[in-house]
Amino acid sequence: MTQQTAGRARTQARDDPWRYRWIVLGIATFTQAASGFFVGGIGALGVHLQRALDLSTAQLGLLVSAAQLVPLAGLLVAGELLDRYSERWVVGIGAGVVALALGAGSLAPGYAALLGALLVVGAGYSTVQPGGSKSVASWFDASQRGFAMGIRQAGLPLGAALASAVLPLVAEEFGWRATLLTGGIVALFGAALFMGCYRRPPVLPAPPAPPAPPTSQQGKEPSDPLAAQLRARLRMLRDPSTVKIMLSGTSLISVQCGVGVLTVLHLHQASSVGAGQAALILVASQGAGVAGRICLAAWSDRSGTGRYAIVLVCMVAVIAGLAVLMTPAGRTPVVASVVFVWLGFFGFGWYGPWVAYVTEAAPPGKTGFALGLAMSVNQIAIVTVPPTLGLLVDLTGGFTPAWALLSLLTAVALTVTANAERRSRRGEGGHRAGTPR
Repeated sequence: MTQQTAGRARTQARDDPWRYRWIVLGIATFTQAASGFFVGGIGALGVHLQRALDLSTAQLGLLVSAAQLVPLAGLLVAGELLDRYSERWVVGIGAGVVALALGAGSLAPGYAALLGALLVVGAGYSTVQPGGSKSVASWFDASQRGFAMGIRQAGLPLGAALASAVLPLVAEEFGWRATLLTGGIVALFGAALFMGCYRRPPVLPAPPAPPAPPTSQQGKEPSDPLAAQLRARLRMLRDPSTVKIMLSGTSLISVQCGVGVLTVLHLHQASSVGAGQAALILVASQGAGVAGRICLAAWSDRSGTGRYAIVLVCMVAVIAGLAVLMTPAGRTPVVASVVFVWLGFFGFGWYGPWVAYVTEAAPPGKTGFALGLAMSVNQIAIVTVPPTLGLLVDLTGGFTPAWALLSLLTAVALTVTANAERRSRRGEGGHRAGTPR
């Protein structure tokens, strides 16, 4: 009996730790949603903020960009920290900074101070995206990684959808300052949950390494480790998969920003939809993005064409949706609403398979840096696109030029990366064909 009990204990010790991956997935998803809660809801607050602070569309876009400016460099720093330290503290402390900055922002006397608070929010948020992705990737193997990553990445549109539903009501009842305080409280819950519950995956015992053969280089000075690290990073930048990651990421994140910032304004101004109803359509669009991130990532787990082919499908779907918005039919309430839900599914959903592709294309031991690099390039678009689109709308008095710009960016990225993907597949096929049996 004692031997049976000991056997069960050994079995549980071996099997149970990996079941914790679903808890890790849950807390990573919640922390993602909580940290991006306020910034994700700014689009739904567009009408309220414009009235309260007397803002132009470009100034409203700049508010979104302010929270994304520091991550241009912060994501690279976060990637290095994640390769050196536990995600538990890197992500938890970053989410805590988001909470404190939003709390301070609720006391901001005006627009300039609000911009400053959102800059600090961006510094804290720099750790959440790559840290959550790395934590999920380390707990799930390739057969489930896309599905798990899709659920985790659904946290961003999920948080944005909840924020779009809740924050306008808070602003209507208590004013815009209360929306920042609400966002800070939600982010604080995310930080506490991640630091309290996250654990690193169990380490499987490695087989003993064979002794190194003697060499004649014993008297030689070791090579500079910093120079070796720099060379490894430069090789990553030249890799064709990195080029595909950067081009597709920047074009699709631009569409995501455009949908988040301009949906309510397009529906309200071009389609004569009330501000409240327009905010609900944005919630539906972001809800479709939640479904898209999960479904498209799960599809990439089972697709025989690879994860990047799903990203290409998203680019084609986005171009089609933007084309409809540029027609007269795209200004009618029903058609515009349907298109924004379509753009939510593909224009937000692409991120699940894309980030899974990034983690699998990263060199061993450099997952954190690869995620930080890819996401920092995306930040260039996140910072520049919202104010650019807002300025286009202000200057032209319409939304067609903004949608046309996003369509052009996506079409160029689709053409270049689809050709690169085709060449790489031909090269792989030729290599396999020429391999001796």
